[in-house]
Amino acid sequence: MGLFITFEGPEGSGKTTVLRAVAAELEKVHDVVTTREPGGVETAEAIRNILLDGEGMDGRTEALLFAAARREHLVQKVLPALEANCIVLCDRFVDSSLAYQGYARQIGVEGVQRINDFAVEDHHPDMTIYLDIPAELGRERIAINQREQNRLDKEDIVFHDAVIAGYKELIAQNPGRFAVIDASCSVDEVVADVVSVVRQQIEKKSIEN
Repeated sequence: MGLFITFEGPEGSGKTTVLRAVAAELEKVHDVVTTREPGGVETAEAIRNILLDGEGMDGRTEALLFAAARREHLVQKVLPALEANCIVLCDRFVDSSLAYQGYARQIGVEGVQRINDFAVEDHHPDMTIYLDIPAELGRERIAINQREQNRLDKEDIVFHDAVIAGYKELIAQNPGRFAVIDASCSVDEVVADVVSVVRQQIEKKSIEN
């Protein structure tokens, strides 16, 4: 069985950039599959377009669509890659739904957890990289890089602070799974830190097997 590593963080934390750089480093030795949520497969990408472009969506609808996209992505892409003994690097997973919809949307963490438990069954990440950055700095980076902003990017600072607070709760509850990385450093420094902890996880997994 392969290794399932997810990347989490607030908007502007650099998840996508760091994930790609880490993948390029690991691919020198390992079989690596990179993917993202929502998305990764055709059905989930279609749901992604609805989620990130639709205005005025009900919070529970949002949570249900994320879970539906996650199920398709898991069974069509993640699980086959893990069965092929690949390292799967995924941009977001269940923790995002808990932080964004459960905490920041305030629709109830337990309810969001239940629908995601149904969606993913007993399939959970071996490790989660959390890129830690203040919400304001993340927003500044998005503006500087002139990245196209989706519906979630445009939420106010109170919402994004609540997302971060939600993540911090999840980290406190799952300290053995999360690796918290200071994402306010340069990209090269962040990538080096992530590669280091991932290699430790790979070594740990190989010993266990």
